[in-house]
Amino acid sequence: MENAPAISVIMPMYNVEKYIAECLESLLAQTLQDFEVIVVNDCSLDSSRAIAESYIPKFGGRLKIFDNEKNSGPGASRNRGLRHATGEYIFFMDSDDLLLLNGLEKMYTTAKQFDVDVVNSSKNYELSTDAQSMIPVNLTKTTPKNIPILEHNLEWRVQGLLADKFYWAPWRRLLRREFLIENDIFFPEEFKRCEDEIWTHGLLFCAKEIIHIPLGVYVYRMSDSSITRSRQTNLQNINIRINNIINGLQWIAHITEKVPFFKDNPQYHYAILEHSTQRFLNRLFKSSLKVSSSDMFMSIKREFGKDFGKYDVAVPVLCTMLSTCQKIIDRNKTRIAELEEQLKAK
Repeated sequence: MENAPAISVIMPMYNVEKYIAECLESLLAQTLQDFEVIVVNDCSLDSSRAIAESYIPKFGGRLKIFDNEKNSGPGASRNRGLRHATGEYIFFMDSDDLLLLNGLEKMYTTAKQFDVDVVNSSKNYELSTDAQSMIPVNLTKTTPKNIPILEHNLEWRVQGLLADKFYWAPWRRLLRREFLIENDIFFPEEFKRCEDEIWTHGLLFCAKEIIHIPLGVYVYRMSDSSITRSRQTNLQNINIRINNIINGLQWIAHITEKVPFFKDNPQYHYAILEHSTQRFLNRLFKSSLKVSSSDMFMSIKREFGKDFGKYDVAVPVLCTMLSTCQKIIDRNKTRIAELEEQLKAK
């Protein structure tokens, strides 16, 4: 594409009036300036959009703002940004976070040097809510210190995923736009949570080569908005988890079915689905601990209604299984307490 920028920075935005200016300032200060910024306003209720719009002149035409007609979540907003992007590479960023001054330059230089589809950063920084401290964080267990790794071994990636060695967040990566489009690697939009985890499977399974670099370029802010987004009632969490189990496994299965490696190695196809099922069920179980099986059943029926179709019978079965696990845990807690009292009495 003629005169296309090196990078498109795609940024979903929702109610971040306290942080969006600082986020955009960190982009204005980048040592690499060959980039565009695509902000997708997800129906913000505060002054986020007005603040972002005030930065359009400062970016000299490189900042574009699109407005969702309804609140659609970060996955759908990132997808919309990707469809409007023109850059050679894509960098997803949250609108309350920051980039180190040479962040884009480091990632882009590495991508061009090794000619890869995906650049993974193995570190980032966490900024406290009061912005008084910034803590370095390792994001992966697979990269030795100070040694970039260029790898093209899908089996190694699958084994790493099964061992929980990969971090899911999209903002730790620089991605070739053509690679994402050709492989149809968009975020699943039917998810209210964990869409980045499911999306990452597509990256890991479809990329021919990935470079893992021992650098931290991204500053993740533990903001009020980040914390608030995670607050849901137990019943809301249960419905979200059920949706992830049903649609998430279908989405992952769809990815693996089009990758020849999994046809040649069906044991890994099964292992990936089993691993994802266990992760989703573990989260569902944690949400169900303080909810009765009958309340859980009624909530799921209200949320999904006829969508379960012929699998309606599976709903009470699942609720009963979760309830049984709760009872076993309660019995074990009671027994442990009794044993502790017996030990104290000796």
